[in-house]
Amino acid sequence: MASIFTKIINGEIPCYKIAENENFIAFLDVNPNAKGHTLVVPKQEVNKLFDLDEKTYNNLMSFSRKVAIALKKAIPCKRIGMSVIGLEVPHVHIHLIPLQAMEDIQFRKKESFTKEEMQEIATSIVSKI
Repeated sequence: MASIFTKIINGEIPCYKIAENENFIAFLDVNPNAKGHTLVVPKQEVNKLFDLDEKTYNNLMSFSRKVAIALKKAIPCKRIGMSVIGLEVPHVHIHLIPLQAMEDIQFRKKESFTKEEMQEIATSIVSKI
């Protein structure tokens, strides 16, 4: 069965897309820790980060870096945190989270934004890529 991320990649579920190329996609997390919380996902459905072949892994990190730099320009923060947990969805994904404090990356405090706010955030980040 396809993961929720594969369904997003295939256009079956909408997302607030930040960036995309032939191998990867980045979109806003709909259950964000902080404003601008972005997920970076390989289009190839692989369950675990270190099961990716080395080339795909390195390209995922490079794509994530590009998105993180744009995210930092668009969302005022001290830094962009990166986390790979991988237990909640069996499809590799990197969390890029604008951080003001350590609590922002702890996955306990969640933010809530309207659809309009989410679109505004996505548009702001996209304009920085």
